[in-house]
Amino acid sequence: MSNKRKVRQTPTHAALPGESVWPKRAAQILGVGLVVSLVAIVMFSQPEARGVPDGTQAVAITSADHVSGTVYADNEVPAGGAMDSIWQNCGFYGDQVRAENVVHSLEHGAVWVTYGAGLASDDVDSLRRFVSRSEKVVVSAVPLQGAPIIVSAWGRQLQIDDPTDARLDQFVNEFTGASSAPERGGRCNGGVGQPQF
Repeated sequence: MSNKRKVRQTPTHAALPGESVWPKRAAQILGVGLVVSLVAIVMFSQPEARGVPDGTQAVAITSADHVSGTVYADNEVPAGGAMDSIWQNCGFYGDQVRAENVVHSLEHGAVWVTYGAGLASDDVDSLRRFVSRSEKVVVSAVPLQGAPIIVSAWGRQLQIDDPTDARLDQFVNEFTGASSAPERGGRCNGGVGQPQF
């Protein structure tokens, strides 16, 4: 018969006398909750739509010269070409702006969203969201343009009827700051124009 006494060992996870287990349990519960929340965010968030949207037209650019004076007709929406030496400040405009200045912004990697006179005011308001999403978007009126909404980047253009068309988001995501713009790192402020937003 052994004279050795059995020593009772306290498990390392057990609370010491007088110590509460709740702080540890609360920390564990919070940790598990954080992991579950992060997994849910990753699983249920939709990635940004990217890629060239269906219906996008490639526009041949024959000149990227800086010029003075008027180059484009009043209701023309160019997707690149000859431009004013000063770019248009990005933002939302309730009126028409000079295409020659905006083309310079396109050269800097901006996207230009134009809307016609017949577009409902709620739809015009929904176009403002692109300005808050990106510092390189110009939204302006072109009253007699050939489509309700025209979205342009350097050498690319898309015509759509409705601001809820998913291709509008896709175009803005794909072409804002795109490498196809000759000076995509150029500024979109410090030029001309006082945007409303």
